[in-house]
Amino acid sequence: MNPQTHLAIDGYVDALPAPGTSWGTARFDLIHSPADADRIAPDTPDTVYACTTGDPRIADVLLREIQPGDLVRVTGTLVPPDGPEAPAHFTVDGLEVLEAAPTPVVYGLVLERFGNYVVVFDADRDQVPVFTASGHWVGEAATADAIGDLIDAYENGGLR
Repeated sequence: MNPQTHLAIDGYVDALPAPGTSWGTARFDLIHSPADADRIAPDTPDTVYACTTGDPRIADVLLREIQPGDLVRVTGTLVPPDGPEAPAHFTVDGLEVLEAAPTPVVYGLVLERFGNYVVVFDADRDQVPVFTASGHWVGEAATADAIGDLIDAYENGGLR
């Protein structure tokens, strides 16, 4: 393989994409399974790609819409790993959602993403806990209708 190769890879998003190191960037891990499972050894592992993008439009989609388990096609530049245990690095310049993952349900709870925020809906409670996508506590909205107000207050420094 060349030191850098431009290609397209289909794979599953492993975890919630995270903001990158600067504005308009994002990072995520992509799990790629071998294309022809009938022709390879059964113990052939999946390939993990450490993906980043510097395209603000793609970063926005990643941070607002992409969920773990989504099947996506990324196009971009592949740089081989630095060592045998390190993942290959993939710089994404194109993103297409091939199949959305089902809405996550954890023990009767439903997690939903609102941009950089995650909310927890529980049918047995009116209150709605809200966290940042990185796991920081934002607060608890009194009702589902109050989520936007809670996020606005947090972003304006009223809840820190």
